[in-house]
Amino acid sequence: MAGDAHGDKTQEEPQAQEDLGQQQATQDQPQVSGTDWEKAVAERDEKIAALEEQVAEAAKNAETAEQLRVEIAELKAQGESDRIDFRLQLAGVRNLKAARAVLGDHGGDVDALKEAEPWLFADAPAKQQGGKTGLPNAGTSADAGKTMRRWRKLAGLDDSNDKA
Repeated sequence: MAGDAHGDKTQEEPQAQEDLGQQQATQDQPQVSGTDWEKAVAERDEKIAALEEQVAEAAKNAETAEQLRVEIAELKAQGESDRIDFRLQLAGVRNLKAARAVLGDHGGDVDALKEAEPWLFADAPAKQQGGKTGLPNAGTSADAGKTMRRWRKLAGLDDSNDKA
């Protein structure tokens, strides 16, 4: 009998292990009904749609960022060009366009250009005489006597001393 009890026990163990394995397999694979499955699919579809929106937004941001990078590069190039023009004008350049054309031959160095091509630069900026047109300003007189008479008249002094 001891042997039989022991023998029964060994036959029961594989059966118990098999039942336990089926229970674990059942627990690992949850039972899904039709409505649960539809709900899971709908949730997955919503998540996919949300991720697609994020991808689209990221693409828009990438495009915007690229456009801004291009604009920044253009502004930097324009700023450098303006700096070169300003340095040339401070050096007294006579013809900005001509100076820019040969500046590259001198490594962008304005002082080297001025030394090599002195004809491009004026010693001092030209001074204008008179108004913007180069003519004397309106309302002023070139005659010293006329100027004095004008000042006396403005001051309310008698002009009789000049005539006598």
